[in-house]
Amino acid sequence: MTVKVRFAPSPTGPLHIGGARSALFNYLFAAGRGGTFVFRIEDTDLERSSRESEQDIMKALHWLGITWDEGIDAGGDSGPYRQTERLDTYREYTDKLLQNGHAYLCYCSEEELEQERQELSSRGETPRYLGKCRTLTAEQRQVYEAEGRKPVVRFRVPEDQDIVINDLVRGKVIFESNGIGDYIIVKSDGIPTYNYAVVIDDVLMGITHVVRGEEHLSNTPRQVLIYEALGMKVPDFAHISLILNTEGRKMSKRDGDTAVMDYFHKGYLPEAVVNFIALLGWSPSGEQEFFTIEELKKEFSLEKVSKSPAVFDLNKLNYINAHYLKQTASADLARLVLPFLREKGLFPNELSLAEQQWVTGFIDAVKEKINCLSEVKSYIHYFIGTEIDVLTEEAEAIMKADTVPVVLQLFAAKVREAALLDAPAAKSILKEITKELNLKGKDVFMPVRIALTGQMHGPDLDRIMELLGKENIYGRLEKTAAYPK
Repeated sequence: MTVKVRFAPSPTGPLHIGGARSALFNYLFAAGRGGTFVFRIEDTDLERSSRESEQDIMKALHWLGITWDEGIDAGGDSGPYRQTERLDTYREYTDKLLQNGHAYLCYCSEEELEQERQELSSRGETPRYLGKCRTLTAEQRQVYEAEGRKPVVRFRVPEDQDIVINDLVRGKVIFESNGIGDYIIVKSDGIPTYNYAVVIDDVLMGITHVVRGEEHLSNTPRQVLIYEALGMKVPDFAHISLILNTEGRKMSKRDGDTAVMDYFHKGYLPEAVVNFIALLGWSPSGEQEFFTIEELKKEFSLEKVSKSPAVFDLNKLNYINAHYLKQTASADLARLVLPFLREKGLFPNELSLAEQQWVTGFIDAVKEKINCLSEVKSYIHYFIGTEIDVLTEEAEAIMKADTVPVVLQLFAAKVREAALLDAPAAKSILKEITKELNLKGKDVFMPVRIALTGQMHGPDLDRIMELLGKENIYGRLEKTAAYPK
């Protein structure tokens, strides 16, 4: 069988982690089997859908490296790929269902339906439509239409039937048709509902496998009934697990359930986000935890997708992203880190060669310490300008030692004499001071660090010296109380 899958989001907001995982699993499943991946848009929610959201979803997918063979902006033989551009097609199939008795017109008002729901609930039964309009005569329909009622189209659910779903992740799942009730497939404004349009689209686009979130499992029996009513082959279904937080509850923004592009804006690398998302509910066969997208295409299978809920652990994402940051050349990260430096008012214009070298040196100095690129904003003050942090009581006590003034004075002299102040030269200067003054390393390194940064800990001192440069070092020493004036 030639595999063909799809990702079909509603453009009612940005792409979140759950949607990105569905897209990724479909993409990997198709790519690993030489299949076709379709990207289409389900925009029948006219009030909430927007082209802006559509573009945001596409931008997020492209950032993650997820591409499609067929669909929006790629074209293909099964288009159009927006549901609002397929309304004539849906009407054609609706007419067939009405003619063969699998669907009927319903004129019930919202007030009547609400009363029905309340009566069922009061008896402890699942609210559902009981079929009041199932057997209307032509005369009764004329009366309702004369009253100005606009009908919906309901699907006629067969009675006493087990609907069996052989789910590739969850196994056999059985639904009873009597608990469903006749459901709406076309609203009174002529717009098809999700459960109807998705079936027509999947049939006409030749979708062989429907891989989607577990929240859609309850929709599946309604869709299967439509397939059967149309005499169409039912695709294979695979419903992937929910994503929960580390406490076992539904994800919130606090847990990291934010738009995918928010991770871009925070300075996460796309390859890290893809690696992390792939492991949400899928387990590789071995112990490997870091995968390129090409490796994932070869390794991924639905057999390894768990039916248990996946856990979104932001610490795990940070761990994976930190790994990719360390593996990425500093020159490449320098370009990506610029927006965060500009947030601090630095490098507003196109970089000169010297500035490019400085930014590369800066990211090289801190990338072992950060989880995402936005965290560089917490380190930039170490490396640029003449301002230092206010000293803590412990730092002030260290700077009161008798040896500190002579250490700083000799330090300034050696910096001034240095022909080149790169990291190796900076290390050499600190060692020379230690030897010449016959002091322990900490009695030299700590006062110099505090004098230059105001902190007792931080990035490597030699990198700080290299990136600060002589003038900034002098400026910071002048502001240090222990420095001889």
